[in-house]
Amino acid sequence: MSDHDAVDPTDAELLQAHVDGDREAFGVLFARHRDRLWAVALRTMGNPEDAADGLQDGLIAAYRRAASFRGDAAVTTWLHRVVVNACLDRIRAAKVRRADPLPDDLEEYGDRGSLATGGSAGDDGDPAEAAVRGERQQRVLDALSGLPAEQRAALVLVDMEGYPVSEVALILNCAEGTVKSRCSRGRAKLAVTLGLLAPGRDPDHPDPGNPAASAPVRSARSPRGPPTPD
Repeated sequence: MSDHDAVDPTDAELLQAHVDGDREAFGVLFARHRDRLWAVALRTMGNPEDAADGLQDGLIAAYRRAASFRGDAAVTTWLHRVVVNACLDRIRAAKVRRADPLPDDLEEYGDRGSLATGGSAGDDGDPAEAAVRGERQQRVLDALSGLPAEQRAALVLVDMEGYPVSEVALILNCAEGTVKSRCSRGRAKLAVTLGLLAPGRDPDHPDPGNPAASAPVRSARSPRGPPTPD
């Protein structure tokens, strides 16, 4: 077979090669999924510093536990599960309050790693519109920090990263109904925080006449700059 016909190894093959002692395989696997893992870590933790720590914790765990992978889910699902769990562990242990601002260059990396709303990548016309869009995105990210960790993780994976509920259930190791419930409650709380509900309404029972109260959350694009673990 010529080099032109060579086929890149699958994720499962790379992970097995790592288990078998290939020193480069895990780095190749990480590089392949780096952007989305970083986007999930950043949105779950809320700022680049904590996200870098959470991502590195997760990658170290995945590196060490690779032999425990049994193939009951896709490798990408397993990687996300390990990284999300590492982030949630940090949130629970440190009771992280996300006070650090996100970087000012979020839009520079807009085409990498995740789903988003708020203008297309080429929409750089009106500075005033860009400022409003950036403020709206920041409000959503700030509001996420006030949610319980489990609701935050579900919303990040379903609404922002676009994973199907069935896969998120595997990542979070819970039932699909639990994912849906966490998303529903998280959206309702965000709607209150963002002023999308009429004053005085119960956050667990959003206004049926206001589709924004139960609509999926979309947020700012994530920077692509996770540090490479040592």
